[in-house]
This record gives sequence, structure tokens and C-alpha cells, in this order.
Amino acid sequence: MNGELWAGNYFNYFTEVEEHFQRARGSSLFLMSPLDWALVESWKNTGVPLEAVLRGIDDAFEKYRAGKRKNFQQVNSLAYCAQAITKASADMLNNRPAKPIASAEDSVPSDGLRTALEQRAAQLTAKGFADAAASVNAILGNLAEHHANLEDLEMRLGAIEEKILAQARAAQSEEQLLEARRALESELKPHRGRLSAAEISMLEKSFLDRELFARLGLDRLSLFFLL
Repeated sequence: MNGELWAGNYFNYFTEVEEHFQRARGSSLFLMSPLDWALVESWKNTGVPLEAVLRGIDDAFEKYRAGKRKNFQQVNSLAYCAQAITKASADMLNNRPAKPIASAEDSVPSDGLRTALEQRAAQLTAKGFADAAASVNAILGNLAEHHANLEDLEMRLGAIEEKILAQARAAQSEEQLLEARRALESELKPHRGRLSAAEISMLEKSFLDRELFARLGLDRLSLFFLL
């Protein structure tokens, strides 16, 4: 997959899921929760096709309407659609036709990418993550080559994030770990019945990683969060 097509697919995944859910719900003012974003990230990371997510959202709301519950404001999380999305994904694996995902022209401008990475490197240095900052600066030193292969760049940035998370987890107190777990359970509890064990496991990791970055006061390195 070339860089432009990969970038288009990557950014479309997050933005189209958010916009499609808002349209299905009937409210453009709805803001997805940290749990919702973690769920989208877990679907992307496990290879659930974008079309399966969009189709599952539609199927879930059709079922909701068939139940004659007119107050769509009660659907306040993407987790409501999880089972329908799992089924839609399975249907696609059985060769059900899917719509192609549109590509995008240069979705990651080189100048903007350089500025964002420079900001992340400075932030990591200020927060005491010198090794991670050095890794980002190494990318900046050969940015033209990395910009030509965005998929590989995203994997490199993900590896740096994992190093940051490992260092930060080791430094957390037991009380901080417990607080993060309580926040996760508070968000997840109403939706456990709609999620499989595998989905819950992936969701927990994504949610806790996001919470830890927020606690550290660090911005994410993923291309989706950079620009």
C-alpha cells in the first residue's frame, strides 16, 4: 500500500467512525468518551474493517428503532454497537461485499509533521523521557525518508510510545494504578454485556494507555494525534 493511500485509510478510520456514529445517533454535538476512542483504536489495531464498523453502527441503530424506542439520546456509547460490529466483520470475512475506502491526497504534510515531532521531542525532554526524545529526534534527522513510508513511521512511533508507557508504568504507585483501574471500570461497567472477552482485553489496554498519557501530561505520538 502506498503512503498516500495508507494515510487516507488511517485517518478515515477514526474520523468516519465518529461522524457516522453522530449521524446515526442524530446529534452532531455528541462528543465521544475516552472509552469510545479506546474502542475505535482497539478495532483498528485488530484489523476490523472500517466498512464493518460503519455497517455495524447502522445495524445496531436499525435494531434500536425496531424496538420503538424513540429517544436516541439514550445511546451514549459506541459500545452499544459492539455486537453488531462484530457480526458485520464476520459477514465481511465471508465475502459479503464491502464499499471501498476512499484514498486521500497527501494527508500528512511534511512541514506540519516536522513541527509536530519537534514539539513532541521538546515535550518528552521536559518530562524526563530523554531516550524517547532522542528516538524522535533521530526520526527528524531523516524525515524525508520516513515521510515516504508513513506506515513504517507509524510503527516506529508506536514502538516509542510503548517504551514511554513501560517506563511510566514502572514509576506508578499502587494508588495511581488503582485509580486508573477504577476509572476504567466506571466507564466499562454498563457495557460489559455487549463486549466479548477479547474486546474487553483490547479495550482495557487502549483505555489505560490513554489515561496514562493524560496523567503524564504527554501528547500521543501516533500520526492521528500528531496532526
